[in-house]
Amino acid sequence: MKFGKRLKQQIQETLPGWGDKFLSYKELKKLVKLISSSCASRMMMNGSLEYGKAEAEFVYLLNNEIDKFNAFFMEQEEDFIIRHKELQQRIGRVIDTWGPNGSQPSEKDCKEELGKIRKDIVDFHGEMVLLINYSNINYTGLAKILKKYDKRTGGLLRSPYIQKVLQQPFFTTDLISKLVKECESTIDTVFPPPCDVISRQLVLGSQKIGAAGEGIFRNTVAALLTMQEIRKGSSTYGRFSLPPLSLPDQSDVIQSQLNSPIAIP
Repeated sequence: MKFGKRLKQQIQETLPGWGDKFLSYKELKKLVKLISSSCASRMMMNGSLEYGKAEAEFVYLLNNEIDKFNAFFMEQEEDFIIRHKELQQRIGRVIDTWGPNGSQPSEKDCKEELGKIRKDIVDFHGEMVLLINYSNINYTGLAKILKKYDKRTGGLLRSPYIQKVLQQPFFTTDLISKLVKECESTIDTVFPPPCDVISRQLVLGSQKIGAAGEGIFRNTVAALLTMQEIRKGSSTYGRFSLPPLSLPDQSDVIQSQLNSPIAIP
């Protein structure tokens, strides 16, 4: 699948409000085509001056895209940090109140409240995976459009620009990956098999509350499949190759979702 088509599919499958936060790949492709078609004639007349202006315009647009990625990514990251803490506090309150050693022990109330938290954790985990995918696919798009620019214009922009991209907040997913692992650890510790919420949702996905929650689950599986495809898609390895994702490869939750029988539209 060509990248433009894959990006379009990801935008369709992402969460509401995320669609316009992805790379404007189509518009950048049009600009590269315009620059490459006009560069030859203009350079013959004006030397490197016109080429320098064209490259500056292209870099300006790329920088705007990166600013967009960073603003969105950092906003989501901050929200995830807060939500992760709130989920941990909710679990603590339930156990302290209705757990076996709580102030008001009640197996029924404890199971009911933990059941609600389980659903929220599944959705939360899914949204974090979607954000890692957001980082990955936008990086991929930048690398591809820069390669296209260099090839069509004869420039040498890709290498130095990618070095800049690697330092950007939207590319740095270590914190989100850590939260993903902590989320999975919570599931393993608080909700061990056979009551593992992930396993239950794989079999009884329709039990998720509302269409939005069900959509998050489907979108997460689609994002995981896309990340796997992109990671194995590089036919050669070199300084321009996509770096490995920070996403934990051996995650039981991730592997369970990848093996999900739920169809991806």
